[in-house]
Amino acid sequence: MSVSHPAPRVRTGRTLHIWTPEDKAFWEREGDAVAKINLWISVPALFLAFAIWQVWSVVAVSLPGLGFLYSSNQLFWLAAAPALSGATLRIFYSFMVPVFGGRRWTAISTASLLIPAIGIGYAVQDNTTTYPTMLVLALLCGLGGGNFSSSMANISFFFPKERKGSALGVNAGLGNLGVSVVQFLSPLVVTASIFGVFGGAGQTIIKNGISVQVWTQNAAFIWVPWIALTSLAAWFGMHDIADAKASFASQAAIFRRKHNWLMCLLYLGTFGSFIGYAAGFPLLIKSQFPAVNPLAYAWLGPLVGAVVRPFGGWLADKVGGARVTLWNFVVMAIAVVGVIQFLPHNGVGGNFGGFFVCFLVLFLTTGIGNGSTFSMIPVIFLTEAMRGVDLNTPSAVAQAQKEGNTLGAATLGFTAAMAAYGGFFIPKSYGSSIALTGGPEFALWGFAAFYVLCIGVTWWYYARKHAEMPC
Repeated sequence: MSVSHPAPRVRTGRTLHIWTPEDKAFWEREGDAVAKINLWISVPALFLAFAIWQVWSVVAVSLPGLGFLYSSNQLFWLAAAPALSGATLRIFYSFMVPVFGGRRWTAISTASLLIPAIGIGYAVQDNTTTYPTMLVLALLCGLGGGNFSSSMANISFFFPKERKGSALGVNAGLGNLGVSVVQFLSPLVVTASIFGVFGGAGQTIIKNGISVQVWTQNAAFIWVPWIALTSLAAWFGMHDIADAKASFASQAAIFRRKHNWLMCLLYLGTFGSFIGYAAGFPLLIKSQFPAVNPLAYAWLGPLVGAVVRPFGGWLADKVGGARVTLWNFVVMAIAVVGVIQFLPHNGVGGNFGGFFVCFLVLFLTTGIGNGSTFSMIPVIFLTEAMRGVDLNTPSAVAQAQKEGNTLGAATLGFTAAMAAYGGFFIPKSYGSSIALTGGPEFALWGFAAFYVLCIGVTWWYYARKHAEMPC
């Protein structure tokens, strides 16, 4: 007498017990629709995380006009501090999705953005707020920076191999728009008392010799209701994947994998450049071209970088991530040299138009490179896991795919963590270079040299004929 067993449940509440995106029949039947729901809730959550992470790039520029007596180097520290804490948090966030579940962690980490958003809104209303307090608030903005690692790791679980590059590009690219939008929107929302008496009193500043009233707190407060709504949407609308559960110990295998560290280097060159240039761009414009209003132009760079990121992922899926990444670094090195040529030297000369165009090229290439490097990671680890596996043994194939996806997701998160330190080092390098030499040229030459190193690594390990891991 045979005993029948109940079929495994596909879903329990918001948990998916069966998730096989590489199975084309499953993907077409239900996988595609579920994956898209999670992607389109993840995008605004990541958008808000980047907005809070980068709000200090705007606030720091405004502080002197509000009566905060901070030095130029202190202002660069405030602009760089969110990247320092955000990058550090990313290391831990990288491993949270398999431990807690993507739905739970997205909702909780998004809700945590309320802390810096509310704190900044109150602090900027009082120009006697101490510098250490401001520095703590800047560091708390790093809560937004940490979210990227967990968000990308989570989305990578939902899509099949051939769709990962495009999906990750959409998630990151539209999420990255938060950097540009916060720099564009903030100067507009501070001009009116949007929240009435609940938002606090305005501040009086002198602009072009005329007294103007502003509500600088709106730059932070404007995000509060959206953070609350998105946190609820993530909790009630997203899913946890049961098979994506893994301990920290199992994920820690990436620390023994050479390609994890190599991709950390390459992603530092792309995303590290994007977030670093975005954080330092307003202050760099203000220090080198005092007659130019930095907030009128700075938002365009991150916008370009964010918009083209999905294209970088798509292009990598079509022609190969390594090939796109290689030539992308070549253009980045050339663009940095171009920026140097248009800078004023010893306060004399300079061409803002040429400087700005070269920086737009830099932002363009950081966006394309962000997409192409991230598309390489899942392919590398899935390919590595599948080597030597008997394709005629379904259980062995399934286990290899699970291992490859788990390690690929962990590497996505960890490389994002390491790369985020670029958001600290680039603005801080500007500040140090200006303090020591009178200009940012020394820092920029260092960036160009680093891109040459990335060209060599990409070519040798991934792009050349007979490379160790072509992708």
